[in-house]
Amino acid sequence: MGKFEDFYDKHYKKLIIISYSILLISIILIGINFLRTGEFFNRDISLNGWIAVSVYDEKININEVRELLKQNFKDFNVRELTDFNTNENIGIIIEVADVTESELRGILKTRFDINFNDKEKYDPGLTSSSFGESFYRGLLLALLFSFIFMSLVVFASFRTFIPSIAVISAALTDILAALAVINLLGIKLSAAGIVAFLLVIGYSIDTDILLTTKMLKRHDAPLLERLKSSMKTGLTMTFAAIAALVTGYFIAIPQDLKQIFLIISIALVFDIISTYFGNAGILINYCKKKNIT
Repeated sequence: MGKFEDFYDKHYKKLIIISYSILLISIILIGINFLRTGEFFNRDISLNGWIAVSVYDEKININEVRELLKQNFKDFNVRELTDFNTNENIGIIIEVADVTESELRGILKTRFDINFNDKEKYDPGLTSSSFGESFYRGLLLALLFSFIFMSLVVFASFRTFIPSIAVISAALTDILAALAVINLLGIKLSAAGIVAFLLVIGYSIDTDILLTTKMLKRHDAPLLERLKSSMKTGLTMTFAAIAALVTGYFIAIPQDLKQIFLIISIALVFDIISTYFGNAGILINYCKKKNIT
């Protein structure tokens, strides 16, 4: 037995504890955030009621706009508008929560010379609080049902309780651990961020299904050698994905894309632990009890 096989044979129970400790800590951190804020995570204004206006003026100073809004509003966001072909700045988008368009216009008038009647220079947009809340709930329902249907597919595929639960708990660990880190970093989740967690479900279970299939249904090599073979393939996939996502994070300009890349990257790092510590350890224990070699 090689060093790899010997390590897993001796320490797989400890690896399970490490993985599930991360899940427990993540739940505690998310719970603390809920007690402090009343929310499991911090929402940005795209998931609340907000005013969104576009100002088409390449000379307007985005930092001055931020400073003005900071003095008058708590929850706001300012982004540059760029020309799709030339990537040159053509103006800004201002998003502010819990304010009317006329109130926002009045604040802007105090510092900037904007022709609010010229639709080519100023484009007001309004999203009501009820729409923002219903949109937020719709995304959460989509995330919940995606997780439920993923779980049903896993149970249908393996038809054994413990290996199926191991796969599902690994995916849950990835989601909750990434969410806990996002909370610790003080990042406010946008609609794109919640969509990223939908992608995390898909990303997280592929390596777990590969591992479980290899260990339970293939018998072309000893158990721990099958684990090693699965890890080579799975880790190659995961590290390639992380490399692409990190590159995308630093290259991408839109903040929504950056948030998607960041969330999936964090989740994939935890996926390495939840898959090859937690899931692998449970499968080794299960196979030994069922005499699957």
